[in-house]
Amino acid sequence: MYEYEMQQMRTADLIRRAEHERQVREAARARRAARREAAEGSAEHESHSRRFRRHPFARAA
Repeated sequence: MYEYEMQQMRTADLIRRAEHERQVREAARARRAARREAAEGSAEHESHSRRFRRHPFARAA
């Protein structure tokens, strides 16, 4: 009986951990999507700016 209860506790613990990991992945995915969406909105404004993304001259050695 003791071994059965230990197995039940272990199973419940694994299920809780899996649910927590799912929630973490979902939150990370939502943050990435929000950043991507914010970047798309600001990319329109930056695309018309005169700023260079890279320096126009190569670096000296």
